[in-house]
Amino acid sequence: MAPSTRTIILGSLSVLSLYALFHLPSSTPEPVPQEPIAQKPTPNSQFTRRIVAIGDLHGDLANMKKVLSMAGVVNQAGNWTGDVDFLVQTGDMIDRGDDTLEMYALMDQLREQALHAGGQVLSHLGNHEVMNSIGDWRYVYPSEISTFGTVSDRQRILSSGWVGKAWRTNYTITSRLPLHPSLGPPNTDYNPKATPNPLSHAALSFVHGGLSPTFSNLTPYPSAINALGRSLLKRLQERVQPPPHPPNPYPGLPDSATHAEHELYGADGPLWYRGWATEPDSFVCPAVEGVLAKTGHQVSRCDGKIIIIDTGMLVLIARPYDF
Repeated sequence: MAPSTRTIILGSLSVLSLYALFHLPSSTPEPVPQEPIAQKPTPNSQFTRRIVAIGDLHGDLANMKKVLSMAGVVNQAGNWTGDVDFLVQTGDMIDRGDDTLEMYALMDQLREQALHAGGQVLSHLGNHEVMNSIGDWRYVYPSEISTFGTVSDRQRILSSGWVGKAWRTNYTITSRLPLHPSLGPPNTDYNPKATPNPLSHAALSFVHGGLSPTFSNLTPYPSAINALGRSLLKRLQERVQPPPHPPNPYPGLPDSATHAEHELYGADGPLWYRGWATEPDSFVCPAVEGVLAKTGHQVSRCDGKIIIIDTGMLVLIARPYDF
């Protein structure tokens, strides 16, 4: 039987909570356990997986904690509850607010606690994380810089320091989350040549901007995109950090950046693409059949094939506490 899903959206579409329930046919081979998982289903058992996805947080620690608590991810002490199988955050934790360091520290804490409880945190780089790596600081407040110390302290922490290391180690551009352990762990590449079965497409894709149908490095998905993300981030972090823009000139990508890396950061790349939100349904719905995405830029389209996680929970977007 094909999987059914129940969707609960909290925080002005800022949190997407998905419950996936499966009843596997008797002919399905016993799934191979993948770590971390909270349950080990038998072939004929029902299998439940709870996924909570959160969009842009932009330096707003208070609302980050509030929405994590509302979704059952953390308890009153701010620790992982064990009631969630996956927490997904689709990028843009930085800029527009002053709580950058505390928020990344909290995400690191939850990542470790989740693993001990059989859960997992999937973190993504948004366009604002990459903007800051480039030296584009248009949305950085002086008050936020002061939490790092100085401009040079901020550059160091975001490149060779602990935040930059976290980005390299635990943050990807996109992720593919199979809804059953038998399909492999998170970010297992989709295999279009695999023998079709009821679970062939039982997976969710998460990305900050969108997976454009014209993006030339879409497959193998998601490894091709994430490899480009790693290589671009490495170039940005290892170069001599340019003086931030503004007031200095926009530094742009390194001269050594490849054409594919430029495309990754381009308007139709996964960090910036907004077509799934802005184009008419007559274009979007046919095009999205092969590209299921949960995006971090501004509402649900095409019978739920695209769910766009809004930024409505943020005080800085001028719609506070709209949940």
